[in-house]
Amino acid sequence: MSKRADAIVATLVAAPGARLGNDCVAAARAACPQPQSAIWLERDLALDLFFAAPLDEIGGLAAAIEAALGGRGVDAILQPSAHRRKALLVADMDSTAIAEECLDELAKTRGCGAEVAALTLRAMRGEMDFAAALETRAALFAGVEVGAVLALAARMTPSPGARTLVATMRAQGAYTALVSGGFTLFARPIAAKIGFDAVFANELEVEAGRLTGRVRPPIQGAPEKAGILARLRDARGLAPEAVLAVGDGANDLDMLAAAGLGVAYKAKPIVAALAQARLAHADLTALLFAQGFAQESFVQR
Repeated sequence: MSKRADAIVATLVAAPGARLGNDCVAAARAACPQPQSAIWLERDLALDLFFAAPLDEIGGLAAAIEAALGGRGVDAILQPSAHRRKALLVADMDSTAIAEECLDELAKTRGCGAEVAALTLRAMRGEMDFAAALETRAALFAGVEVGAVLALAARMTPSPGARTLVATMRAQGAYTALVSGGFTLFARPIAAKIGFDAVFANELEVEAGRLTGRVRPPIQGAPEKAGILARLRDARGLAPEAVLAVGDGANDLDMLAAAGLGVAYKAKPIVAALAQARLAHADLTALLFAQGFAQESFVQR
């Protein structure tokens, strides 16, 4: 018996400075089933390619398109064409909503940058227990003044497209949440800078205006991040298909799996391999193109 073919959309998005030229489009189309139709979301930057295929073949088709586009600086996000507009965005913070890893940056000011960066990398690759890595890193910051942490948080850089992604989705009625395995001292001002509706993160213990080096339980790791997504979704009466999640580390995998569209953004290898969709080249506005927004409808920030 033949499999049921569903309506699929492959959204092709070029990296900043790259071009989605005719050669890219032809290569992607050759990797997809026929017949097809195409709609430009922004000429030479983003294109929707529509066709029919069994849902369980999306992963293989995505891999085939990525191979066909190899070296061209173009990403492809494949998903069912129904329900592609999302009503809830849940985003990781470090190396996703912002360009930096906050604890790594704080460690540089304490002379332990290499040690902390190594722990961060192991945790994000899934090579080390997340809670243990977080507590080990936090202990190195005992005695740091809260004011110094807040000053550093103010210097963190929103990832390209993050503000526009959040502003556009909010303008369309979506709810947006920053859900971080990091700390509220960083996450609250960063969420406000980018424009998220809500923020969830771990709490560093503070005494007399200084960090104690301890983390207040419970620690928000992978299961907790997915749980927050589920609570936000259920509180709004949404189906999983209405949720978009994006992250880069191993502690994001449960959250990405719980979303209708879970996207690995410039992610660690284990995350890129397991996520439904991957962005290796384009900025975060690609997540608006993936929802079918034309660039002219973006709320620029």
